[in-house]
Amino acid sequence: MAGVPGAGRRAAPPLPVPGLDDGWSLVQFSTPLNGPTPSTAPAATTPDTDAGPETGRTSRRRWPLIAAGATALVVAAGGTAFAQAHKTVALDVDGEISTVSTFAGSVDGLLSDHGVEVGDRDTVSHSGVLKDGAEIVVRHATALVVMIDGNRQVVWTTALSADEALDTLADRAGNVALVASRSAERVELPLELALNGRAEVLVDGTVLDVPEVDATVGEALEDLAVTLQPLDRVHVQHGPAGVVQVVVQRVVVQDVATTSEVPFTSRTEDDPSRYVGQKVVAQAGVPGVRTIVETVTTVDGVEESRALVSDAVTQAPVEEVVKVGTKARPVASAAPRAASSGAAAAGPIAAGGSADSLNWAALAQCESGGRVNAVSSTGKYHGLYQFSVATWQAVGGAGLPSQASADEQTARAKMLYNRSGAGQWPHCGKNLFR
Repeated sequence: MAGVPGAGRRAAPPLPVPGLDDGWSLVQFSTPLNGPTPSTAPAATTPDTDAGPETGRTSRRRWPLIAAGATALVVAAGGTAFAQAHKTVALDVDGEISTVSTFAGSVDGLLSDHGVEVGDRDTVSHSGVLKDGAEIVVRHATALVVMIDGNRQVVWTTALSADEALDTLADRAGNVALVASRSAERVELPLELALNGRAEVLVDGTVLDVPEVDATVGEALEDLAVTLQPLDRVHVQHGPAGVVQVVVQRVVVQDVATTSEVPFTSRTEDDPSRYVGQKVVAQAGVPGVRTIVETVTTVDGVEESRALVSDAVTQAPVEEVVKVGTKARPVASAAPRAASSGAAAAGPIAAGGSADSLNWAALAQCESGGRVNAVSSTGKYHGLYQFSVATWQAVGGAGLPSQASADEQTARAKMLYNRSGAGQWPHCGKNLFR
């Protein structure tokens, strides 16, 4: 991630203090901050464009300071005054150490001579008079986006690597990660991964070792041929045993539609062409469809969030229409029991009682499918209501029930009901009360 730029650079002030929004600017120095005395100062080292004198690591991004040549000076007092003005010091700028020969009298003068600008959040180990043999350490502050226990915030640090920054932040919380910024297909984090130790990339369920730990996040991913998609996230964290881990999370955002059924309603209409108690479905009901569209975000295949896009009935239900008969039923009539000669005598048959209010059409439909001349497969039961011959005769019927008219069968069925109840039809009798 390209870090948030630091404050504007200026000539080095006396011991600048980190900004108020920092709260984290601890600088790890490789040498004492107060500077060694000439008697204890380390031996001068030779500038190395590839590696610092102590770390010995190769850097692809360093800009070593070149030891400045001493400006010729004519001093009336001779060699003694020249020796007192000339100094050899070590200058460490963000981990790049150079041995510098200088005539500067102050730390500010040394930094100015070598073009080292210092901002409000940057730190300098010494101020004031510059002494021979001193080691001047300059750390430029860098703004980082971090996740601390799930909270995203910006902090400033003078750490030289992601490893060092994580170590410093670990004192703040248990769960800390540095968030890399995205620029097209590249990621940026304005720190190298580590000064020492190991680094690895976690991506697509695999672990890849980073060959050069002093690489940046973007360089490490390029070296390992890790391709990023536009929404992927990258952060840096400490793994087991302090290994620096670059974690790549695959992010997918898509609209997902789900449907559910919308129940249909039902209404009844009077039908004067049908008898009371008769019902028929004139229009079948059809359920409707409700469609919900949500934007779903998944991270490495696990749902992270969803947001409602739309919720609408995309197919309206069709109402059910039931026709209910209102026509009064005729009184059933049939000939009385025939004489022994078999002749039928005409005359009405009236059942009366509570049987007249029952749904005889429903019972007939259940018993015989509504067929007047129906006969069971055994030949034992006959007609609309499946009378046995014995039961038919018990209510005054003659001949076979299936040969009688529908009205006579209904009248005698009512007579049977008034005498014995719906139990005469153990399976279908319940339909009388529909």
